[in-house]
Amino acid sequence: MTRAPQCFRRFQIAGALLLLTGSSAIAGNAALQSACFPPSALSAVAGEEAAQKGNRSFDRPEKLGDFKPAAGVAPELRGAIRRVDIPGGQKAVALTFDLCEQRGEIAGYEGRIIDYLRQQGVKATFFTGGKWMVSHQTRIQQLMLDPLFEIGNHTETHQNLRLVTPAIARQQILAPQKTYEDTRARLAANQCLSTSPSALESIPQQPRVFRFPYGACNDATMKDVNDAGMLAIQWDVATGDPDPHVSAAAIANAMVHQTKPGSIIVNHANGRGWHTAEALPIAIPQLKAKGYTFVTVSELIAMGKPVITRECYDRKPGDTNRYDFLSALHHPLNGAGAADKATKGWSAATTVKKPQARVKPATTAKATRGSN
Repeated sequence: MTRAPQCFRRFQIAGALLLLTGSSAIAGNAALQSACFPPSALSAVAGEEAAQKGNRSFDRPEKLGDFKPAAGVAPELRGAIRRVDIPGGQKAVALTFDLCEQRGEIAGYEGRIIDYLRQQGVKATFFTGGKWMVSHQTRIQQLMLDPLFEIGNHTETHQNLRLVTPAIARQQILAPQKTYEDTRARLAANQCLSTSPSALESIPQQPRVFRFPYGACNDATMKDVNDAGMLAIQWDVATGDPDPHVSAAAIANAMVHQTKPGSIIVNHANGRGWHTAEALPIAIPQLKAKGYTFVTVSELIAMGKPVITRECYDRKPGDTNRYDFLSALHHPLNGAGAADKATKGWSAATTVKKPQARVKPATTAKATRGSN
């Protein structure tokens, strides 16, 4: 007597997702990509993965102007999506990679990761920062046109949204949407697409998935994200790849042994997934041998029932609250009371996913593996 309502509920959620993402949540198609970029332009460039610290060429914030976000997310899809329960236990998994960039730097682009995914025909979702898109215009256009990849929003400059004012949070959330929209418009005007007026129909107008920096959220910022038409995507498999002490073998081991049907795996492709490029050729063949297929986050959600929590966390609620205060120490302009205000009434709803340049790496991989 209970199975019919559950199945109907899954149908409702899948339908809501299709309405949210439009005809396709995946980027363009191979023909368009080939028309705009020769294979040599897509390949990895040695040294491109390295961050350029102290470079402020792209620090200017995006002007929102009269930008209008998409319609809000349906009530049943609001909250932090950690994984997806798939009927029948179908072995599908979503690989995700963060491409974030703070002010005062130009982050990297680990082309070896993207090259390998293309060679293997593996789908993935890239959560890109607005500033990263501005400083990597060619690369983001290549990713947008690739039929394997979905593009998500990872804020403008990777600030901990629990610790900022509402105005700053709005800027951080909406700026990447506008940057993406403007980039899409530039693609539409590109001579390489001039013979195909409907070429960009398969590319969403704006990203429809979002990842909080450090995985840290609160009630207000979760509402802001969902109201802007984006699903908030967490993860259930964290490899610890921002820690340079975590080896390729350890990253691959986490991917292979922690993944289950409907998992969302978080890694990095901005040069701060120190050994991720070497880990993928170890992990992906093993996952394929286990029967797993790789899908984008939006495709995964459409396959079943998202596991949604009110809290944003890494492995358990409140497990990385400490980074709120470390971030406040590194960025005192946020205000001494910002952390208190952000955490009031939400003491168990934070995680910090990526210390990166803000936090000195731990002396052992064990110390940070759970908090990437």
